Amino acid sequence: MTRTDKNADATKKPSDKAPDQQDLSESLARALEKNQRMVLDWLKNNESQDNASSPEQNSFAHAIAELTTRLWSDPARLFETQMEMYQDYLNLWQQSMQKMMGEETKPVITPEKGDRRFKDSQWSENQLFDFIKQSYLLTAHHMQKAVRETKGLDKEDARKADFLTRQFIDAVSPSNFVLTNPQVLQATLDSGGENLVKGMQNLLRDLEKGGEMPAISMTDDSAFELGRTIAATPGKVVYENDLFQLIQYSPATDSVHEVPLLIFPPWINKFYILDLTPEKSFVKWCVDQGLTVFMVSWVNPDATLRNKTLDDYMKDGQLRALEVVEEITRIRGVNVIGYCVAGTLFAATLAWLHAKGEEDRVKSTTFFTAQVDFEDAGELKVFVDDEQLKALSKRMHDKGYLDARAMFTTFNLLRANDLIWSFVVNNYLLGKDPLPFDLLYWNADSTNIAATVHEQYLRAMYYENALAKPNGLTLDGTPIDLGRIKTPLYIQAGREDHIAPAQSVYKLTGLVSGPKRFVLAGSGHIAGVINPPAAKKYQYWTKNGRLPKSFDRFIEGAKETPGSWWPDWLKWQQIHAGPMVPARAPSSKGHPPIEDAPGRYVKVRAN
Repeated sequence: MTRTDKNADATKKPSDKAPDQQDLSESLARALEKNQRMVLDWLKNNESQDNASSPEQNSFAHAIAELTTRLWSDPARLFETQMEMYQDYLNLWQQSMQKMMGEETKPVITPEKGDRRFKDSQWSENQLFDFIKQSYLLTAHHMQKAVRETKGLDKEDARKADFLTRQFIDAVSPSNFVLTNPQVLQATLDSGGENLVKGMQNLLRDLEKGGEMPAISMTDDSAFELGRTIAATPGKVVYENDLFQLIQYSPATDSVHEVPLLIFPPWINKFYILDLTPEKSFVKWCVDQGLTVFMVSWVNPDATLRNKTLDDYMKDGQLRALEVVEEITRIRGVNVIGYCVAGTLFAATLAWLHAKGEEDRVKSTTFFTAQVDFEDAGELKVFVDDEQLKALSKRMHDKGYLDARAMFTTFNLLRANDLIWSFVVNNYLLGKDPLPFDLLYWNADSTNIAATVHEQYLRAMYYENALAKPNGLTLDGTPIDLGRIKTPLYIQAGREDHIAPAQSVYKLTGLVSGPKRFVLAGSGHIAGVINPPAAKKYQYWTKNGRLPKSFDRFIEGAKETPGSWWPDWLKWQQIHAGPMVPARAPSSKGHPPIEDAPGRYVKVRAN
């Protein structure tokens, strides 16, 4: 939220339409009856749950206790904060009185850019709701300011306190309640409360689907079908083992670049984020540019894969896929893309290949939003400390995997207003069904994660930051040193990325020895990557010549270019893609087609 000098609009009264009181009463009674029955049923189904405090709760509780202690240890600063808030409230009250008298006024505070909670015009035009909105924003501003300026907290406690404060602030937003959301209140009056009845039905459906917590519906699932409306780029599965299927896409041009492109998507999500609708598909765009594209489709693991390790994901995953591509194309020296966690592992794999004297097997590597130094790895670190890791390890090994919904919920909490509360309002308060949206369909199509590999990844990367240290991580008996890497690298980051912060991704540029190009894309972890040129959205920043040591220095001297960064990457990729050769159909004798893309593995949905 930001304070502003923009003029407020003239007062607008809500609709004068008077609902039928009998209909409204009956609708609200039905809603309350459904709510009571739903809560009782849910409690009955979950009464055996252990309500003891979890290690995760204890970890966050400690952070809040430390925050409270530090706040009260500096009463002068606390008094100063209270006086600042009092002055802002006094200004708000005066502004409201002037507005009530018909004077033109300027709001004391306005929502931050991109905050869609208060986009309805009545939040500004109606005096009461304008006051409610500004009161909330002022309170939130001063709460966050007090937490962030508290001295004496260690880095991890400060991060957790800030995260929890924001979760609380988001949850109590007036937009999340019937009587303080003008759009919901108007819908209730106009429909005689039918929106609340439908909302209760939606909530009951999501509770039945989610079990312990509502599985909030984000899109119309019936609008999408893998292989037809999304993940529809033609191709064949040409190899599979217990970890992945390998897809070779059919060529769209008569000739292709000699050097193939192998893509490793993250195993914590499904690969078709890179092959959504044809208009958004990175895969299709690459095929259309004359590249021979191979895609790894990771398995959605069950308990049988509980003991899979990082060694396995390197040897039987990334190295095996590389070997199959070499066998099919008869090319030694493949171009590779690693996205997110798969990029992190491939950085280690690349260092492993250098240590083994096999660096010529990779001609170039592109990293999409991939971190290797996790010192400043963003908000996910609030879930990674020794106590929480031990608890997570026990919970995962009881099942053999991390349940898909746990990871899904964790990522959604990082953007709670957009990915949780907006759907609470739409589905449960307005009683609407979500609209079809391919990106949200993919987001909800989560995957399980094998227990051992996830525990190793979190502990080695987020907790110990082992990959950033020379020989700090060992894979298949070989110490990993990123400084060995001399392969040309293209490193992409998202300026608004909340999962892999750009300043964290940038650190890779200082850890490798070879040539590298860093590109900062507009938007975040997903939209910053999936930005086709035809969309003409966002922008990207580049810097020619030697990259500076710090991300801030890169920003200072970077050149901004409107639109997608994909053409910039293609120009760089073509340098390493070799001459044009006749197009390759996915039909090699050594690896004949198994089935049509997108294959079976991607269609397995987590329970």
